Amino acid sequence: MIPLQLIAAGSTAEENVKVVTLANDADPMELSLEGVDRIELDFPKFTDGRAFSQAYLLRRRRKFAGDIRATGDVLIDQLVQMYRTGFSSAVLKEGKDPVEAERQFARYAEFYQADAREAQPHFARV
Repeated sequence: MIPLQLIAAGSTAEENVKVVTLANDADPMELSLEGVDRIELDFPKFTDGRAFSQAYLLRRRRKFAGDIRATGDVLIDQLVQMYRTGFSSAVLKEGKDPVEAERQFARYAEFYQADAREAQPHFARV
């Protein structure tokens, strides 16, 4: 099971959804979250990981419960880390197979460290 909602590249936007697109150099701690349903964080290229930090801050410190969506250069091997840092959906880069995402999540079913989804490390969960 893939815990992230995967969106096909080029899909149409939903109506009546308040979306905020946060620039990579913007501080998520200063963003007004009032009435926001979804925050889109961009990966302009594979090597730019600032959106991971932004998602983590939005989930853990700001307690944002809405959709945090990854856009841009989103690859299969990033999806597990995206989920762990707080993303709830991702628009896969064109040409990437969603079936591969299922395999990626099956490989890494559990983690020792705490993350944006699980506040306690593995040893403290028992």
